[in-house]
Amino acid sequence: MPRRVKDFIDISEFTSLDDLIRYLETIRDNLPPEHQAEMKIRGDEIFGKRLTITFFREQTPEEAELESKYAGDGEENASIDALRRKLDDVPYAPVKKAGGSR
Repeated sequence: MPRRVKDFIDISEFTSLDDLIRYLETIRDNLPPEHQAEMKIRGDEIFGKRLTITFFREQTPEEAELESKYAGDGEENASIDALRRKLDDVPYAPVKKAGGSR
């Protein structure tokens, strides 16, 4: 069974509003089932800011082959895979941040 991996899409801060809306609609329409997508603003004033969209997807066959090539075999991997399956079944509820000023 392939495992799920977290993927990232970055959109630079130099994007027009119309382009941003079109990008977001395209991304939304092409997300895999059970994607658990999130969007955050990342970066700083020196290197620039960007919108980062993270989501889960199934691992590709090429990624699985590379992982099996570099991962050791044995009980340790079996227990890690079992833990990954358990974590994939955990319901996701985004944490709401409390608003307010100090």
